[in-house]
Amino acid sequence: MRQEELKAGALDAARTLLPGRTTVGVLGGGQLGRMMALAGSAMGYRFVALDPAPDAPCGQVTPQITAAYNDRGAARELAQRADVITYEFENVDAGVAALLTEESYVPQGSTLLYTTQHRLREKAAIEAAGVPVAPYRKVGSLAELTAAAAELGLPCVLKTATGGYDGKGQAVIRQPSALEAAFRQVAHNAAEGAEVPELVLEKFVKFKCEISVIAARSTSGEVKCFPPSENIHVNNILHLSIVPARVPEEIRQRACELAERLVSGLNAVGLLAVEMFVTDDGDLFVNELAPRPHNSGHYTMDACVTSQFEQHIRAICNLPLGETSLLTPVVMVNVLGEHLDGVIQRTGQADEVANRLGIVPKLHIYGKTESKNGRKMGHINLLCKDTGHGLSWVEQTNLWRN
Repeated sequence: MRQEELKAGALDAARTLLPGRTTVGVLGGGQLGRMMALAGSAMGYRFVALDPAPDAPCGQVTPQITAAYNDRGAARELAQRADVITYEFENVDAGVAALLTEESYVPQGSTLLYTTQHRLREKAAIEAAGVPVAPYRKVGSLAELTAAAAELGLPCVLKTATGGYDGKGQAVIRQPSALEAAFRQVAHNAAEGAEVPELVLEKFVKFKCEISVIAARSTSGEVKCFPPSENIHVNNILHLSIVPARVPEEIRQRACELAERLVSGLNAVGLLAVEMFVTDDGDLFVNELAPRPHNSGHYTMDACVTSQFEQHIRAICNLPLGETSLLTPVVMVNVLGEHLDGVIQRTGQADEVANRLGIVPKLHIYGKTESKNGRKMGHINLLCKDTGHGLSWVEQTNLWRN
């Protein structure tokens, strides 16, 4: 397939891009792009990535254009070398995103990126789809924060409207005396009268647990979702994903229905990760969206008929979506920089704990060049007869206590 054909509109909107003759361009060269390329290459697709870091994780398994994300010349090169372009992270430069949608085929478009890059726009879009979110208010000053906190009640969570991940760019406020410190922290110590970034104050939802659903939608509108995962965070970083989620089946079904409503209502193409709070009363509130493969969906690589990464390629290339059934209970545990050496050392030894519990650990290392505490360096999918056994393995291996 040639770029001339695409630009001439030789194919209709729901283009079916077959393996063996299609190159997928990936904006971003991190671990999500790497796992996407590995899954797609097995199907017969070729890949090329754009990332500013030399020897990026995706670039280790596929050709890479090494340039800044806002380098329009590099973006044009990516467009010329690829038949279809996808992205592995949300914070894509708006100008580059617009350029790529004009000069190449980007089935995901830029509208959903524009929505999910800004928490206030995202929440409004979720509500417009008829899906509940926690009560929130827009905040632009300390005075507005004080008024919003009085209206919503404490505790609340103050977040930047743009950017921020793994707990960055946010602060939990439990007492009125903490309002000013939280404002200074999240607004980057903005002085009174200085320009303040847009902020959002969210009422703290008293939740029983957090779950997420990965939903997929193809360019022709086919929709499927993966089984919900129960997610446990430590220091605002995802630590464990437990599947099946330890909630009633009715809640799991309702979570999938909400995710499918969102992925269709937002006209998403590819994957949409939907994070939700589950209250003691069984209510569901959507917390955040991510229009890409997601950390909480890594369990699908070994525990589902189709992985989230293969599903994403199927969706953007308009192949029939793969079966999403769970083959085995699974616990996914993230490997951070402080865990990496211990995890690697264990791979050369017989795992007596796993043998005793009937666990099959499947290790995935991302190939990042620098290991840092708190940085995601890999994950392990613990295939088990019961998720309690997987949790016991995590407890007994002692790797996650440092």
